[in-house]
Amino acid sequence: MAQLKDSAQMGTCRDHRTRGLVIGRKGVKSEPVVDSSYVAAVYEHNVFMNPEPHVRLSRHAALQHMKKNLDVYEEQAARAAQQGVQILVFPENGIYGHHFSRSSISGYLETIPDPQQERWNPCTEPAKHSNTEVLQQLSCMARRHSLYLVANMGDLQPCPLKTDPSSSCPPDGHWQFNTNVVFSSDGLLVARYHKQNPYLLFEESFDTPPQPEIITFDTPFAGRFGLLICFDILFYEPTVALVEKGVRQLVYPTAWPNQLPILDSIQAQRAFSLGANVTLLAANLREGNMNMRGSGIYTPFTATYHHALRGDPEEGRLLVARVPVLDPLWLGQSVATEEVVVKESTSSTLHNTDSAFCHRESCFDSSPSESASSSPDTFTSSLMHDPYTFVLLNKTEDKVSVCDGTFCCHAQYRLLPQGSSRELYALGAFSGIHTFHGRLALQVCAIVRCEGLDTSSCGQEAEEAETKMDFVLEGKFATKYVYPSVLASQLILEQPECLERGADGRVTMKHSNMTAGLVTACLFGRMYHLDNE
Repeated sequence: MAQLKDSAQMGTCRDHRTRGLVIGRKGVKSEPVVDSSYVAAVYEHNVFMNPEPHVRLSRHAALQHMKKNLDVYEEQAARAAQQGVQILVFPENGIYGHHFSRSSISGYLETIPDPQQERWNPCTEPAKHSNTEVLQQLSCMARRHSLYLVANMGDLQPCPLKTDPSSSCPPDGHWQFNTNVVFSSDGLLVARYHKQNPYLLFEESFDTPPQPEIITFDTPFAGRFGLLICFDILFYEPTVALVEKGVRQLVYPTAWPNQLPILDSIQAQRAFSLGANVTLLAANLREGNMNMRGSGIYTPFTATYHHALRGDPEEGRLLVARVPVLDPLWLGQSVATEEVVVKESTSSTLHNTDSAFCHRESCFDSSPSESASSSPDTFTSSLMHDPYTFVLLNKTEDKVSVCDGTFCCHAQYRLLPQGSSRELYALGAFSGIHTFHGRLALQVCAIVRCEGLDTSSCGQEAEEAETKMDFVLEGKFATKYVYPSVLASQLILEQPECLERGADGRVTMKHSNMTAGLVTACLFGRMYHLDNE
């Protein structure tokens, strides 16, 4: 999650015509790059769950369970190959589900060799390592369909409990890791990544690796990709560490429970892609009991995504998109790519959004903090278990400010009601340590649609809205890591018209001409250095 560009760069905003340009480490490269694209796919899998995940299964029974999910993977890999896909991503926990105990997951685990230490093709060398049936199936799947394949599974690794008692080795003498594996188009195991940031609410079966892993892999069609898993996206390691090493294409299996109003799945995915100026291939799990849904293929220029609504009985969704190569080293090479025809989905719930940034040197005529009224009628309400300070947006148009301590948020807005329903909106500010889902140091400015007409409902979840809004949202952040998002009714992403960052930490987002009612607009700041203080 790299910083937003400074105002001189961000003020020259991009539109859909720039998707063939390359945004490099030093700004915008002016000349178009020919044939610098590839075809990517993510599959949102409606997982076959173990109905009794805390009951330990035999290896045979665990393999029978996993086969149900792997059979679906095989079908989707075949579909992807027919559309010319070169890299296919499956979700976190997609092979077996979740809610296991440390003991009950044991039958699902395999010991995954380190590709940095040995070269192994499980499909062509199945006898080299025993008890690796899943690795073999995934390897043969990649080889059979001639594509790079990324999947998530459990890894069992020995650790030095006896030889090094001071190590972080668990009492049972081995580690269990939530793991991404990557196979090349001929079935070679090319990368293995152990999740650094377990989601504490339901990952008791897995350990945190003793050292953070910064793992990348190279492809012949797009250069280098980095690996992360689910909750990792909110932390410095490995996510920001990868970006700050120049990795601009990230693969992201996830099992993300939607957390409106500021961390819905596609909202978080899009905010990361925009804020970090990277491509994100995000494959989410579909699991209704945990409200997991929402996947996408995001670049700094476009977004192809799908977000099922509550109660949608759909069995899964394959998303396919042609995206530009962003690896600056690969783009320096003279590599020709084949022309591949991508079949477009006709589903009304598959969204393709292009950037539509403005084209002025400065996006804004004036700052919303100028002449903003600092209302004495502030109130506190809970948003994602944090106490946000809010002020109501109770006029047709106005400039308002609200502060949480010394951190202040400003908004200039104009409400555009579309129906007869009355809806309540508020501007909220939060600066502090979020602790419910892990320890996160945050500074957040958010315009939210309150779930009801009482101020206590501001911060609660709302998926639908009728009121459109033209707005400028601004905060002066004590961090360079700020991620923007605009989410409209029925969980549709809107591309902000303009984003600017000033040298003083000021970040400003402007948007108008909404296609649907506003659910939330957010500037999500992360102060990674304060997480452990």
